[in-house]
Amino acid sequence: MTDIAAPATSRAIVTEIPGPNSRALLERKAAAVAQGIPHQLPVFIAEAHDAIITDVDGNRFIDLGCGIGVTTIGHTNDEVVVAVREQVGKLTHSLFGTTPYEPYVRVAELLAELTPGDHAKKSFFVNSGSEAVENGVKVARKHTGRRAVAVVEHGYHGRTNLTMTMNFKPAPYATGMGPLASDIFHAPGSYPLRDGLDGAAAAKRTQWYLEKHVGVSDLACLVIEPIQGEGGFIVPADGYLPLMQEWCTANGVVMIADEVQSGVARTGATFASEHFGWVPDILLSAKGIAGGMPLAGVTGRAEIMDSVHTGGIGGTFGGNPVSCAAAVAVLEQVTSKDLNAEARRVESVLRPLLEELAASHPEIAEVRGKGAMLAIELLDPETREPIPTGPISAAAGKEGVLVLTAGTDYNVLRFLPSLAITDEQLREAIEVVGRALSAR
Repeated sequence: MTDIAAPATSRAIVTEIPGPNSRALLERKAAAVAQGIPHQLPVFIAEAHDAIITDVDGNRFIDLGCGIGVTTIGHTNDEVVVAVREQVGKLTHSLFGTTPYEPYVRVAELLAELTPGDHAKKSFFVNSGSEAVENGVKVARKHTGRRAVAVVEHGYHGRTNLTMTMNFKPAPYATGMGPLASDIFHAPGSYPLRDGLDGAAAAKRTQWYLEKHVGVSDLACLVIEPIQGEGGFIVPADGYLPLMQEWCTANGVVMIADEVQSGVARTGATFASEHFGWVPDILLSAKGIAGGMPLAGVTGRAEIMDSVHTGGIGGTFGGNPVSCAAAVAVLEQVTSKDLNAEARRVESVLRPLLEELAASHPEIAEVRGKGAMLAIELLDPETREPIPTGPISAAAGKEGVLVLTAGTDYNVLRFLPSLAITDEQLREAIEVVGRALSAR
C-alpha cells in the first residue's frame, strides 16, 4: 500500500519565481490566450488544498486571495469534492427549465433560510456574479416598471456591458468598449475614511442625489455592496444601509445587496448585510457559494421574484446540477461547522497582526473590514496621496504569499484567506507581507 502524504501546511519556495515550468507555460499562454487575461502571480498552479497552493515547479504559497474570495471554505474541501464526484456520476446537465432536478431546489431552500429576513423568498441561479447583477436589475425593472439603475461610488459589479457601466471606474473594465448601457446613475455612498460622514449624513447625501439627479419615479433599483470589494473593502458608516433601505421602501425602489464577494460566511456573518441590520429586497450571491464551482444566485422577496413572467429568467447552464451539489455541501457546512465562527477566528488573529503593521508603518491609513475580509489602505502620511500596493503584492509573492490588491486608486491590500487557514499560516503570511511593506 502506498502511503498518502499529508497535505502541506506551510509555504516553500524551491525555485526562482517564476520557475522553469511556469516560464514555459507563460510562453504558451502568451501565444494562445488573449492578452486581456492577466496574471498577478506569474506561476501556474498544479494543485491546492485548504490555504496552500502549489505550482508546477513545486513552490508552495499561502493563499490570502482564494481566487478572489471563491474558495472561502478552503481549496478542495472534502465535502465539496465528495458531492461533486457523486453528482458527476449521476447527472451533469439537464437544463433546469426543461427537466428539473433536486439539488437546484435544495440550494434555493438553503438560501431562503440563510439570507437576512424572515419574509418569504425565492431564488434562481446563473453562472457568475456579473450575471447575478444583470438578472437582479432585470427583476427590479420588471417589478417596478421603471428604467433607472443607481449604484454608489467605488462600487464594482462585473464585466458585462451593463455591469461594467455600473462599475465606479471604467479602467480597465470598460476602456474602449463602449457604447455602454444607458440609465445607470452613480451616486455618492459612504466612505468614512475619506468623507468623514456618519451614516445618517451619508444617507441624506445619497438620497438627495438620487432625488435630484435621477428622479425617484424613474428609479427601479439601488445596487450596493454592503462591503465594497474592488473598491477596497470599504465599510459604510453605521446606519447608512438601513436608512437607504427605508428610503427605497418608502419610494417603491428595489434595494439590492451585491454580496458576490462578501457573502457566504466570508465576514463572520452568513451575509455581510447582517452586520449592518440591513434586510435587502434582493440579495446576490456567487464566488464562495459553491466552493470553486461556477454558480451565482438571485434571492429576493417572493412577490418581487414572482413578478417576472415564465421564461423571462434562466439560462442553459445556470444552476448546473454539479455546481448546485457543491453549493449544498458548502451551505450545509455554514451551520454544521459554524463557518461564521471560523471567519471571526480569522479576524481575531489577522486584525491584530495588521494593526501591529499599522503601528510601525504610518503609511497605513486604515485597517478595515470584517471577518476574513480585511484590508489596509496606504496613503502618504504627509500628502495623503495614494501609495500603490502592486509592488508589495509582487514582493510577497516571491516569498510564497499570494495577496491581492484593490482600491479605486490601487492603494489597498486586501486579505481574503480561506476559513481553513490556520493561525500559524496567518502569522507566517503577515510576517512576509510586513517585510514586503518595509522594502517597498
